[in-house]
Amino acid sequence: MNFLSFLTENLETFLTYTGFANATPGHIIMIVVGLIFIYLAIAHEFEPMLLIPIGFGILIGNIPFKDAGLQLGIYEEGSVLNILYQGVTQGWYPPLIFLGIGAMTDFSALISNPKLMLIGAAAQFGIFGAYVLALTLDFEPNQAGAIGIIGGADGPTAIFLSSKLAPNLMGAIAISAYSYMALVPVIQPPLMRLLTTKKERVIRMKPPRAVSQTEKIIFPIIGLLLTCFLVPSGLPLLGMLFFGNLLKESGVTRRLAETARGPLIDTITILLGITVGASTQATQFLTWDSIKIFGLGALSFIIATSAGILFVKFFNLFLKKNNKINPLIGNSGVSAVPDSARISQTIGLEYDPTNYLLMHAMGPNVAGVIGSAVAAGILLGFLS
Repeated sequence: MNFLSFLTENLETFLTYTGFANATPGHIIMIVVGLIFIYLAIAHEFEPMLLIPIGFGILIGNIPFKDAGLQLGIYEEGSVLNILYQGVTQGWYPPLIFLGIGAMTDFSALISNPKLMLIGAAAQFGIFGAYVLALTLDFEPNQAGAIGIIGGADGPTAIFLSSKLAPNLMGAIAISAYSYMALVPVIQPPLMRLLTTKKERVIRMKPPRAVSQTEKIIFPIIGLLLTCFLVPSGLPLLGMLFFGNLLKESGVTRRLAETARGPLIDTITILLGITVGASTQATQFLTWDSIKIFGLGALSFIIATSAGILFVKFFNLFLKKNNKINPLIGNSGVSAVPDSARISQTIGLEYDPTNYLLMHAMGPNVAGVIGSAVAAGILLGFLS
């Protein structure tokens, strides 16, 4: 009898530590969200490199457990997940991501046609539009700035800025930013069709001129000096972006460039995705603020895409007939590289199967990467 009592008592104690005993409706909701992310990544190939780590991270972060000093959760000081999460909270991972992006980015389209930089700049209107909207919803100015950066469709930049301005909202901001990056093929095409005419969709642009190797080498140096002298607070992101590009274009650091755009960025992407996903613990994540952030993120992304397209239409009023820009590349002013440029190409081919817009769209697309980092630097400088 004593043995049975001992066994029953220990079994009951064991059960109190299981996830079944500690699960709440919030945990179940977040686990379903994680499964949806994984499904979208596998079944529809929506940013699988991002959504699978984030989706699985959501599962990890929402395994319910009893807080018994075991140091399991991502918010528990000293836990393994908490140590890995410091790369997010301290802003280590985003600059390393930018190093890899720079090492894999070809700025030739932008160098050959510098006016495409203006499209990337126009698309950043979504950031400042969302900033104003967030203020009207009673977010603090620093929180509004962190939320607004979602409009740039740049996950690492969103993480970097929110880690500095609004650490308590970072999980919702990061998940929102990466979600809308993954949904580029769903969100942008309807806006592109709505805001352009059939005549505009078949505009043919001049082939980009050949860019010399010297120009490619000079560009990251000049780019760094111009942008960081203007916005020094953007140095962690812009410095690593242009450094990575110089490694690629110099021709004498091939091993370093290959490491930056291969094993390094892959490793950081895994760590960032898992920890950002795990940070969405139901108790921390399921709040009204998170819901408002997702709504503002959608609006900012729509504003950014629309601003890029409408700017091209306006700009065309001042260009000669043979120099006009196809407004379908206006969507690529957001920094979702290269997905938004591919959407420009796909929609363009629907209306003219011989009109290839990809190389033209890459110009504003890479300009959007620079633009979102500059915008983040401006917000950080004013709001920190």
